[in-house]
Amino acid sequence: MKKSHPAEGIRRRPEASSKADMRDAFSIDVDRILHSQAYTSYIDKTQVFYLVGHQGISHRVIHVQLLSRIARTIGRKLGLNDDLIEAIAIGHDIGHPPFGHDGEHYLDELCIDAGIGPFRHNIQAIQALERIEKAGLGLNLTLQVLDGILCHNGEMTEQSVSPEKGLTFEDLDRKMNAALKGESPLPMTMEGCLVRMADTVSYIGRDIEDAISLGIISRNELPNAVVRVLGDTNGKIVYTLVEDLARYSTGEVIVYSPRIFKALMALKEFNYVKIYTNPLVKVESTKIKAMYSLVFSRLVEDVAEKDQSSPVSINFLNRLGERYLHTHNPFEMVRDFIAGLTDSAFLRLFTELFVPRVL
Repeated sequence: MKKSHPAEGIRRRPEASSKADMRDAFSIDVDRILHSQAYTSYIDKTQVFYLVGHQGISHRVIHVQLLSRIARTIGRKLGLNDDLIEAIAIGHDIGHPPFGHDGEHYLDELCIDAGIGPFRHNIQAIQALERIEKAGLGLNLTLQVLDGILCHNGEMTEQSVSPEKGLTFEDLDRKMNAALKGESPLPMTMEGCLVRMADTVSYIGRDIEDAISLGIISRNELPNAVVRVLGDTNGKIVYTLVEDLARYSTGEVIVYSPRIFKALMALKEFNYVKIYTNPLVKVESTKIKAMYSLVFSRLVEDVAEKDQSSPVSINFLNRLGERYLHTHNPFEMVRDFIAGLTDSAFLRLFTELFVPRVL
């Protein structure tokens, strides 16, 4: 599988090329994502730990930047396309709603109950980039970038990933349908495969450092067998994993060595038990779930009643064109609005809708 070339970039809507533009197709996509409203929202979206005021705890903007750096470091060693890697990396989590994976689960339940199908943050990223940005016209990104974003799946850790051939938007639509059914379609490029694998590298050690800073775990709790192989700090863990991927991957497959992969899986299990499902991390989750339900129901009513004074109209629908408004029902509109909110914006919205004002 060869390196992806910008000349192969395919867009849903063909664009006239400008000889004056020094950028290639994938470089243009990087800039379009960086300047999007969705990218700006990263700054105040939870990575793992929400409602904490501790300085230095990771937010999603840090995660995507770390992923971009890590994946490009490996990509240069493998001779892959830097700009394509960066575009996929910085765009891959744009579909995440407020309050991380907890928020995703709550919104998923609400969407299923509403009859509009499950909520998946990778599919929502495509929704945001293709149907919401630029007043509903979308950014018209290349197929290769959209495919890499859809297929990143950082929650799944695999020993090896190879591209699934196919270079049409029909392939992308097919993969979106598969993802809605809970499947994990493979990327069509080596760059997409690399971002998919490096996603875990960028968060697994960082989550440990955040958990230690918050007093949720201590460093000496890390499994000795894992520490001997990967190290006991984020820096050591990242370096070991990056070196292994760079050493054993080829032009056809992104792969971990068996020894490193075994240690990585053990560390991921440790994180799952000690961090991600730790009750100390879920103290406010019941409240957040109730807030999601109240906000979702109220805003659906507002859209159905065409309430122009509602926050969903003022802050979302009024900036979208007829193309979006005529192709989405009230449940889908509210889903898209909530998914695009930052954590603090969601809290302000709840306060506006349900907390009485002091006169």
